[in-house]
Amino acid sequence: MISEAIHERIAKIAARYPHKESALLPALDAAQREANGCIEKDNLAAIAAILGLTAADVFGVWSFYTMYNRKPVGKFHLQVDANVPAMLMGADDIVAHLEKSLGIDIGQTTGDGLFTLTTVQDLGSCGTCPVIQVNDRYYENMTVEKTDELIASLRKGKMPDWKADANWGTECNVLLKRRGADNSTAIETYLTDGGYEALKKARQMAPAAVVAEVKESFLRGLGGAGFPTGTKWGFLPKDSDKPVYLICNADEGEPGTFKDRQIMQYDPHLMIEGMAIACHAIGAKLAFVYIRGEFKWIADILERAIEQAGEKGILGELDIIVHLGAGAYICGEETALIESLEGKRGNPRLKPPFPAVEGLYGCPTIVNNVETLSSLPFIIAKGAAEFRKFGSDNNHGFKIFGVSGHVNKPGTYEFPMGTALSRILAAAGGVKGTLKAVIVGGLSVPILTAAEAAELNMDFDGCQKKGTMFGSGGIMVINDTTSIPKMALRTIDFYMHESCGQCTPCREGTWVVKELLTRLIKGYGTKADIDRIVQICDTVIGTTLCPVGEAYGMPISAMVKKFRSEFEALLIN
Repeated sequence: MISEAIHERIAKIAARYPHKESALLPALDAAQREANGCIEKDNLAAIAAILGLTAADVFGVWSFYTMYNRKPVGKFHLQVDANVPAMLMGADDIVAHLEKSLGIDIGQTTGDGLFTLTTVQDLGSCGTCPVIQVNDRYYENMTVEKTDELIASLRKGKMPDWKADANWGTECNVLLKRRGADNSTAIETYLTDGGYEALKKARQMAPAAVVAEVKESFLRGLGGAGFPTGTKWGFLPKDSDKPVYLICNADEGEPGTFKDRQIMQYDPHLMIEGMAIACHAIGAKLAFVYIRGEFKWIADILERAIEQAGEKGILGELDIIVHLGAGAYICGEETALIESLEGKRGNPRLKPPFPAVEGLYGCPTIVNNVETLSSLPFIIAKGAAEFRKFGSDNNHGFKIFGVSGHVNKPGTYEFPMGTALSRILAAAGGVKGTLKAVIVGGLSVPILTAAEAAELNMDFDGCQKKGTMFGSGGIMVINDTTSIPKMALRTIDFYMHESCGQCTPCREGTWVVKELLTRLIKGYGTKADIDRIVQICDTVIGTTLCPVGEAYGMPISAMVKKFRSEFEALLIN
């Protein structure tokens, strides 16, 4: 049974939420930590009783999220990111080496109970792959030699305190302005650098005036959709007597994307100030940061920053709750995120109604991305006109681009919207080898050939003209050593794993496409299999509740159509 201490902790967590059911994910996390990595099924009923839920409710949530272990794990749980960016940067070699050196296969635990080895789907560390997550800690830029050193240290019971050496740069000096500053997470340094002055200015403005300024800036959502932020705020009902909520979407689960992490980890007060400005504009007194569960240490940074701002009276009546997810890519979709925040499985909702009208707890809710909210202090401090000087028509402002794959300096680089892809790649040290293809907006957008990527300007309109999407700005560079069919298989493996299962075209389609790709790669596929893959991928677009159907349909279809000769080379003679 769960201890009295955990019982009290869960009750305390639940008291912070308007509805105690929202504490289910934190409750499961707390119980799993106390149980050394695996919750016994008998304890699910105890958690249900604390939160006023049924055991079936809790079981449904516990069985949905991948971070809740279904069976006991070793003292050190080794989780290797094996997604596409990791594959491009050598993660498969790390996995093979660990299997050999530990004498176990993926999913197994060593006989002494010391190590469990698993692969996972994207850890938001694409620029510092290969990465191994050991319990809550990331070990990045791993090599076979560093892996051996890590295992030797763990055998002695010591978790090494290694710091990741990540590349970054900024031309705009806004979102990454304080990335390299000393003690950048402390409120004292943020205040010294002029932090929270924009919030003071915003509070001297009427909420409608703040909304108008954001509309004038034409700040677009930087999580992927690109919808104008001020317009989104304008959808809130004017005559509702329900509370309004703000949710900061910090789930960042799109493979190839690792930009939001830079802000939260190194300049958390920038995001918090942006959230406070947004809350003033929309009339919210309670806000949430929904952050992916793997970013536990970043959540701790945010908690400390919120506490610091509160102690100085900066937040006023505003309360901000940091809410950890539990491993579900689908929760990056705003309605699935809201379901998860309510303590449910992350299943997307049918729209309309949209969250601005009926969102969290049935109340008006605005969901904005970390990078979007972090742009607000500049807009309020400097004005919409100054913001619009960055970028190009219809694509204003600045952007953090995450560059991974076959470049010499993978990392995050801040440029004005509309910057040429070639300039961004140059900042990342240039391409290793000969450029074959590039994915420019995270894994869910259509791949571009090297020829198509030439003269590409990185913004929403520039990408659309080239037949792809700007997405999150996660750029994966692929050289001519890469097998596109194998990359397609790794892609569909991710989406099959992350499908919530609600919609048949996604649930069944991903499985069928994976089977067809596997047959081709193993050497017993046919031309009809290739045609079938394209047919399924093209058909799924527009047939699912959320964009995950498109997220696998568009990239896989593009890979096959643009590199069909590679797929046909695998056919039976």
